[in-house]
Amino acid sequence: MTSGGVVGVLLAGGRSSRMGGGDKSLRPLGGRPILERIVERVRGQVGELIINANGDAARFAAYGLTVVADVVEGYAGPLAGVLTGLEWMRANRPEVAWLATFATDAPFVPRDLVPRLADAVAGDRADMACAASGGQIHPVFGLWPVRLAGDLAHALRHEDMRKIDRWTARYRIAHVAFATEPFDPFFNINEPENLAEAEHILAAFDEDTAPSARREAGR
Repeated sequence: MTSGGVVGVLLAGGRSSRMGGGDKSLRPLGGRPILERIVERVRGQVGELIINANGDAARFAAYGLTVVADVVEGYAGPLAGVLTGLEWMRANRPEVAWLATFATDAPFVPRDLVPRLADAVAGDRADMACAASGGQIHPVFGLWPVRLAGDLAHALRHEDMRKIDRWTARYRIAHVAFATEPFDPFFNINEPENLAEAEHILAAFDEDTAPSARREAGR
């Protein structure tokens, strides 16, 4: 699986209630929007990158990316963002078989995330894959097959499925572990104090020495 065989979607459809509302991905970190940092880290890992966000798409105009609103109403969570990406691909990129998803509140996402997820899918003969670190699974950083779009649509629209792990439990999923030293590459900014922690990470470490390039044993 090459990067050209994957479409990436940046999941920015949440309401950011713990950050006081608005788009936390557009908050500044080290003088640059969090989203800008994430785009820089993931763009080369996929053939095309889009944004899943609701509301006025113009606020993301500076990134030059297609913005797609949730296909399920009611802020149904990241699983709705996965489905949104899959259905957009079926309509617009039917030749591409895989979707990669990225949270937009994790500014240190590994630069080798998608290749490692793809390797795990192939090596484990899995249906899908997601990241893990420090004993925690991060399903929003996942690699999803377009062939399961119909199954996910049924789960969301007819079974009121909302939790990613409930849906993925139906399939063979590979978990790819990333090292957490010198810091967790999936550190996410949910609350205002997390911004200060992220600023400390930026000041203390060279981003390119983050654990993205190092592997933990096992999946």
